[in-house]
Amino acid sequence: MPKSSLGKVFLVGAGPGDPGLISLRAVECLRIADVVLYDGLVNPLLLKHVHATAERTCRTKGPHGSFLNQDEINQRMIRAAEEGKTVVRLKGGDAYIFGHGWEEASALAEAGIPFEVVPGITAVTVASEYAGISLTHRQFTSSIAFVSGYEDPQKDETLIDYANLAEFSGTLVFYMGLHRLQGICEALISEGKPENTPACVISRATTPQQKTVVAPLGELAEKVSSQQLKAPSLILVGKNVAQREQLAWFEKRPLFGLRIGITRPLAQSEELIEKVWNLGARPILIPMIEILPPEDWQEVDRMLERLAEFDWLIFTSSNGVNYFLNRLWSCGFDSRKLANLKIAVVGQSTENALKEYRLRADVVPKDQRAEGLVDALASQVKNHQVLWVRGNHGREVLKDGFIAQGAHVEELTVYRNENCENLTPEHKKMLLDGEIDWIGLSSPAIARNFAKLLPDATFKLLGNKIRLATISPLTTSAAKQAGLTISTEAKNYCWDGILEAIRASSL
Repeated sequence: MPKSSLGKVFLVGAGPGDPGLISLRAVECLRIADVVLYDGLVNPLLLKHVHATAERTCRTKGPHGSFLNQDEINQRMIRAAEEGKTVVRLKGGDAYIFGHGWEEASALAEAGIPFEVVPGITAVTVASEYAGISLTHRQFTSSIAFVSGYEDPQKDETLIDYANLAEFSGTLVFYMGLHRLQGICEALISEGKPENTPACVISRATTPQQKTVVAPLGELAEKVSSQQLKAPSLILVGKNVAQREQLAWFEKRPLFGLRIGITRPLAQSEELIEKVWNLGARPILIPMIEILPPEDWQEVDRMLERLAEFDWLIFTSSNGVNYFLNRLWSCGFDSRKLANLKIAVVGQSTENALKEYRLRADVVPKDQRAEGLVDALASQVKNHQVLWVRGNHGREVLKDGFIAQGAHVEELTVYRNENCENLTPEHKKMLLDGEIDWIGLSSPAIARNFAKLLPDATFKLLGNKIRLATISPLTTSAAKQAGLTISTEAKNYCWDGILEAIRASSL
């Protein structure tokens, strides 16, 4: 095949788990990729940067992804590149350090496939700092030794020089050694490493499941065995480990370790996912509804031509703001088309959506409900023309309230709110196994649909293992009518309010 028709492979390090620790160059590669082959240790939240086919590849058998040996992965990359595709091989941590990146690069070179290596932050650099440990220290040590804790079980003897490592005055770091922890500790001690040397194991670093166990070297294996740590993990041995008690920070995040179900539509969840992650929790996406455009825009387009007839423009959701103003722009108009209108909104999230378009609401009621907006405009809408921008489902409180005050109200449906029909098998299992700590319900429709989709066994477990947080009294009422038990309710009627309520209830 002519070289000009070949694709290219990028061997990309994804970092250790926190999706914010990937490089800008790595994100560029993900955005241009035709095919992404990602390792089992890669955080799937990174796939938000991908517009291509993505396949999870695992070199160990498990419930997720296909089982592929290294030769199969190599051939998959080569075959895709020979088809002219841009391929990203996304690997946990760094592509080369204690990984198979060099094998993959060699296979590509031998096949004549162009490739580029994009380094990633190796696990130990981030894991130690997220655990509150500096690998080097002016007073303690200026050297580090990286050691593979995994060796081929078919070998007759170890290639690790424990005698030299025991004498090493710097920080020892063992990758992939959790299953051999006791043997590593015993080998170091037998070669002269003091039993009281500070040591630790860091499990699932930089994720909400991060756990760090600290103990003297001679006691570490026993202490770790009682904590049921899971791979991936790192073993650190050296005086610097003693810093952790003072410098640990990551595990002090407000929602650290919680697993929070996000039920809002996927397309609206990106910012919320990042917020939940940055608060230390694990976001679990369980969309209960889907937001779709109208099946036909003709009614909307006709109304846009009539905007000069109205005095008030009312928005009761951020979806209404987005769909209305985007359609306004698509039809060749801009904010000047709204010059004669006053704007009123319900709720902080709707107000914030309006601000994204550089528009300010004239009225935002303190009571962030339809009833609150009706009361706030009681003396202002009599004999006025009011246009209510809404979805295809919702209460009629607003319309009835304005009509009762003497307003002339017209409604404009700019989006459809459709229920998701099923829970995925994975979500059903997580609910049954109690693998979610909190679920946020951010609208009455979401609450009703969530209850509708629950298996009977899961429904019974909710009150015991999983707690529910609602966005408003209205949502709480709908949830209770559907048979759900609510643990907490937001004081501010937005997702930030839900997270604040969860934090207060988890203290």
